[in-house]
Amino acid sequence: MEKILEPILNSPRLKNIVAELQEYLHSEEARRDFFYNKITDQEKAEFINGEIIIHSPVVLRHNIVVKHLLYAIDGFVMHHKLGLVGYEKLMIRLTRNDYEPDLCFFNTEKSHLFTQDQKLFPAPDWIAEVLSSSTEKNDRGIKMEDYALHGVQEYWLVEPQEQYVEQYFLKHGSFFLNKIYSGEEVIESNVLKDISLPVEAIFSEDANKQYRKQFF
Repeated sequence: MEKILEPILNSPRLKNIVAELQEYLHSEEARRDFFYNKITDQEKAEFINGEIIIHSPVVLRHNIVVKHLLYAIDGFVMHHKLGLVGYEKLMIRLTRNDYEPDLCFFNTEKSHLFTQDQKLFPAPDWIAEVLSSSTEKNDRGIKMEDYALHGVQEYWLVEPQEQYVEQYFLKHGSFFLNKIYSGEEVIESNVLKDISLPVEAIFSEDANKQYRKQFF
């Protein structure tokens, strides 16, 4: 951080730069307030670096993978009473940006504080994003950096076409790739304790149904 700031701190324009930044951030907060007032339940939208991002409809493959992942993770979490699973339109409010991840998990310590009418939520403990051509840049870029900055402990990137899962763990304020799961492998987790999720259960309806039998 010091290396990034050094040219600014040594500049004779330091006070001007700070004033410009304050003015920009004030303007950005106004745009953020507009975002909160503008979005509806029918839209999947995010606020990233001062811009309102309205997501286009997803392809069927993406939708099916999100559904399979939701069924599997939510079934496990409810069965073991671990907390709350949110999906798609649950708005995560971070310091500067607002995101609606495909899937997220809050442990009981956080989730028991939520109210039924709550619309904005803190950083989850675990997040999964299903990649698409329109979202991959942000999923691997600003979101990954922001989630790590705010203490998300585990991050999954799910590739629906190639059918693999990248699993990242938080270490020293950044995400580090732990493993890429595919084929007949079984995913284990630091956050979702004791889960053993077959990769096939994310991409195959039959495997997903078989996995969920243990919860009913």
